[in-house]
Amino acid sequence: MVYNNIQLVVLPKQAAVDSELKKVVGEKLKVSPNRIATIRITRKSIDARSKQVKVNLCLDVYTDNSQPEPIQYPFHYQDVSEKPEIIVVGAGPAGLFGALRLIELGLKPVVFERGKSVGERKKDIAQLNRNNGLNPESNYCFGEGGAGTFSDGKLFTRIKKKKDCTRILLNFHQHGAQDEILYESHPHIGTDRLPVVIKNMRETILKYGGEVHFESKVAEILTEDDHVTGVRLADGTERLSKAILLATGHSARDVYEHLQSKGIALEAKGFAMGIRVEHPQDLIDRIQYHQPKGEYLPSAAYSLVTQVEGRGVYSFCMCPGGFIVPASTNEGETVVNGMSPSHRNSKYANSAIVVEIRPEDLTEYQEYGVMAGLKFQETYERLSFQNGGGNAIAPAQRMQDFIRGKKSKDLPATSYIPGILSSEMSSWMPPFIGKRLQAGFLDFEKKMRGFVTNDAILIGVESRTSSPIRIPRDAETLQHISIKGLYPCGEGAGYAGGITSSAMDGEACAEKIAAFVVE
Repeated sequence: MVYNNIQLVVLPKQAAVDSELKKVVGEKLKVSPNRIATIRITRKSIDARSKQVKVNLCLDVYTDNSQPEPIQYPFHYQDVSEKPEIIVVGAGPAGLFGALRLIELGLKPVVFERGKSVGERKKDIAQLNRNNGLNPESNYCFGEGGAGTFSDGKLFTRIKKKKDCTRILLNFHQHGAQDEILYESHPHIGTDRLPVVIKNMRETILKYGGEVHFESKVAEILTEDDHVTGVRLADGTERLSKAILLATGHSARDVYEHLQSKGIALEAKGFAMGIRVEHPQDLIDRIQYHQPKGEYLPSAAYSLVTQVEGRGVYSFCMCPGGFIVPASTNEGETVVNGMSPSHRNSKYANSAIVVEIRPEDLTEYQEYGVMAGLKFQETYERLSFQNGGGNAIAPAQRMQDFIRGKKSKDLPATSYIPGILSSEMSSWMPPFIGKRLQAGFLDFEKKMRGFVTNDAILIGVESRTSSPIRIPRDAETLQHISIKGLYPCGEGAGYAGGITSSAMDGEACAEKIAAFVVE
């Protein structure tokens, strides 16, 4: 017999131990636990609002000889080796999911990625962590899988289109992601598992006739009479196509500069910048769970937001049990990001704490026009480098010292492998960021008692939360507003904010491309 959508609220141990869960389910259904063959979790979330932490579960329960049907994947790939070619620029989530959707729709994706394959990319990242130099084309931002591959693999999105989100999660699962992403309220693959999933996606593209080219930087979008005709690579090679899916990510600044040089419209948009803050994970656990987490709960996370002088100050990309990593893409700049392995078992918790920035805040950069936000990011990153210790060594400060405007005499241990150097960060940060961060931390302390402590460290800077530029497109066709056949998508185009939403945007653009090509 099958029991669907069984709702339970249980203790953490009861949720984690199969025999314990069967006892609770048996009592709920009034059947012997010995009759329960399989329990499939369909939704799971943690409720830590009271002192006793609870776990909310939705279950399908199979008793006696009944068994769940295998997961059905809604993907139907076909051989596209001889089909019309569509150029995909970038192999991040928007590009990869766009390419896979093109194959379903009977078109051949030809993917050009400026960085290296995920396996080769690991070697450059290892060198960067050892302070042995930055490869500007292969790093935490550029390469197969995009920035998300080595910066956590969180799949949470606020997009309400559940059907579309489920499709993305199923695609990840089909390509090797763990079962938990299908039912956790905040799904997460992890930086240790995501590279394998990304490699499997590439193999699917190749299996069905698509192409994937690494170390193939697109230097020019070719156009004729306000219509794309193809691309020219940095080595001079040209490839022609009626449509281009442009999915280059928010750190490909040279792409924005190229588009501007060709007179292709861009527009400024709001973004956010700040720092990474790192606490001992057990401190965050005690604050969030009201006690040490024990063996049956995951490393605790948090989400914080406040308003300071008319601008949002908030946590972003929180990484429980994670690490802070160097995310620069050019020499002479220091940028940091966060990541977590699948088990989230580091002894540190980190999160970006950022301040909302609007185009009107950048009056000193008006001469740069639509590129003002980009230039502001660059200035901030270079100041961070100058106040660090060279290479990827980052400036850092204890949290209470930062609030008081006092340079830290010493610094706590950190997950940031390249190293840190004590710096009075508010002395070189733009004042409208530094002062709001100081006030924001004090407000966060009211919401999470113990959050403000000198056991926490601030590491700079977090400047790549999103792009300060949008590539405008028609809301109906998703084409660029003036260049036919150009489909900007994902974070770099300013239409997504994370792995899942970028993947969804890539699929949506692929569908519009298919309709355009057959017109």
